[in-house]
Amino acid sequence: MRRTFGSVRSRATLGATLVVAVALVAAGAAVLLSLRSNLMEQAGNEAQRTAQNVVAQLAAGKAYDQLDLDDESPVQVVDDNGTLVAASDELERISGTATDAVKPQPQSGGTGTGAGTGDDDDDADDSGRGEAGEIGEGTEFGDGSATIDGESADYRFAAVPVEAGDRGRLTVYAGGSLDAEQSAVNTALTVMLIGFPLLLGVVAGVTWLVTRRALRPVEGIRGEMAAITASEDLARRVPVPGTHDEVARLALTTNETLAALQTSVERQRRFVADASHELRSPIASLRTQLEVGVAHPELLDLDGAVEDTVRLQSLAADLLLLARLDAGERPGDARFDLGALAREQAEGRVEVTVEARSAQVAGSRGQVGRVLTNLLDNAARHARSAVTLTVRPEGEWVVAAVADDGAGVAEADRERIFERFVRLDEARSRDDGGAGLGLAIARDVAVRHGGTLTVGRAPAGGALFELRLPQAQ
Repeated sequence: MRRTFGSVRSRATLGATLVVAVALVAAGAAVLLSLRSNLMEQAGNEAQRTAQNVVAQLAAGKAYDQLDLDDESPVQVVDDNGTLVAASDELERISGTATDAVKPQPQSGGTGTGAGTGDDDDDADDSGRGEAGEIGEGTEFGDGSATIDGESADYRFAAVPVEAGDRGRLTVYAGGSLDAEQSAVNTALTVMLIGFPLLLGVVAGVTWLVTRRALRPVEGIRGEMAAITASEDLARRVPVPGTHDEVARLALTTNETLAALQTSVERQRRFVADASHELRSPIASLRTQLEVGVAHPELLDLDGAVEDTVRLQSLAADLLLLARLDAGERPGDARFDLGALAREQAEGRVEVTVEARSAQVAGSRGQVGRVLTNLLDNAARHARSAVTLTVRPEGEWVVAAVADDGAGVAEADRERIFERFVRLDEARSRDDGGAGLGLAIARDVAVRHGGTLTVGRAPAGGALFELRLPQAQ
């Protein structure tokens, strides 16, 4: 059992840790992607600003060799034919742009590097200078790498087109360093790789402790139940924690179950003891008469032996029916006319007046007939001269009432008479053969049919028993 609780703690801890791990991985991935996206965007904006600065110079007609290029960032100026016409001075290697060239190509017509071929100073001054142009639209971005002054790094490149007058369409490539992005992502990733396992360890530890504390009352309940099972002492109860949660409700329900079980066991013990006591008398009487008959046949009381046998048979039948009722035997759902059944049970009883209307009920016809028989027998034993049996529909119910003109039942005893083996008049009931089971059987049958059986005062002053059963739909 301890392994079971341990496995519960293990499963709860593992489940909580897995859920947190998945959440952390998802959140970490989202953070890294967002961080990388923001830093890439910043590098792209930096590259675009550098490129637009060069584009503005080219649009103003500035010569290639006079361009103010950022020496700390890779910059290329490429013409419409893909020829490099200008580049950063310290650029040693580049990839990710339109060309891998790092040295500008000489331009014919005196519009390239500014190295003029004529002797005229004016020609020298105008070499490499073009007419003013305009900035094109449609910046494009890409990733690559470059080596500047011996240092290699990754860059985000921006490609900005420009119409440079007589020099045609040019494209300026400028790079924004990704060192900050890589450094930030690596730092965040390192923090996550170190922090996430620690956080998962904390979650697992806290879950283990919390689950252990939550299950501690359950272990107390289990231990007490094991002790109750070993001692068979149903008077003991499991401890109820003061948490007012599911475990506390479990303990309360367990105690209620124990109380019901204790009541049932005590009732069964009383039933067995009372049944043994009731069976002892007729069996002893019958044995005595038979033994006398064997020794002195002329003294054998056959009538008494038959009477004791019938009494014993009736008691055995009552005990068997009670046992079936206690076992939860279902009454069935057969429909029958309670009025007709009442007339049938009263047939042959001269002291009984029957006023029975037809009314359909559902259940066991035999058990309900037994209830009517027990009520009529009880009324006949206590009536002075008359017994009345009536059956009438009453809303959703059918009421069968048995009234007598006897002394009635005192109000203090009106519930006690339905207990098993209870006789208000011990001497008379034993002489009449009653064991105190008839009314108990009648009440149990009524309850199992969804009805009630109560006793009150009859108009003639005697007892009035009312059996209420649901009317069959």
